[in-house]
Formats: sequence, C-alpha cells, structure tokens
Amino acid sequence: MATVELAFAADHPAARGHFPGNPIIPRALLLSAALRALESDFGDKAPAGHLKSAKFTRPERPGDRVSIDFSVRGDNAVKFRCTVGGATVLAGELVCEVLSEAD
Repeated sequence: MATVELAFAADHPAARGHFPGNPIIPRALLLSAALRALESDFGDKAPAGHLKSAKFTRPERPGDRVSIDFSVRGDNAVKFRCTVGGATVLAGELVCEVLSEAD
C-alpha cells in the first residue's frame, strides 16, 4: 500500500462558491486530485484504465489534510481511499488495462 498526502488551501478558489458560509471542496476536484496523485506515484508506468467506482462519504473542507492510500490488486485494479483525520471522504477503484510490477 502507498500513501500520498495533499491539502487544499484554506482559501482555495473552488471552495468560494461551494458553499458561502459553509465551504467544501467540490467532489470532482477531490477525485481529480486523487487520480493525479495515483498517476504521479506510478510515474511513467501509469496504467491506462477507467474508474469503476467512486463513493463520497462526507465533505472535505478547505484546509483539510487529505491522505490518499492506494493498493494494486492482482486483478488489474487499484483501490484507493481518501481520508481526513482518519475518516473516509472518498473510496474508489480503478480497473486498469495492464498492471505490471515487474517492469
């Protein structure tokens, strides 16, 4: 299992309209950041694939520190989970065309 940490700034522009007085990070932005983190960790061996599932369980707030844990499964899938303070905010799975740890 690998872990990547990230944080959205407390004054992140995407949070301004989501929602005044009770800002959250838009879920599409969180998912995009998680997928980019996975891609970055794989480097030039990033597999092609598609998103099989993504479940958002609670909102993430600007300034929160997000941990993204992911693991490669033997069936060409990558499971990932984003947490804030130990609580899951997003869990999902990618199905990849080819995953090779031998390269």
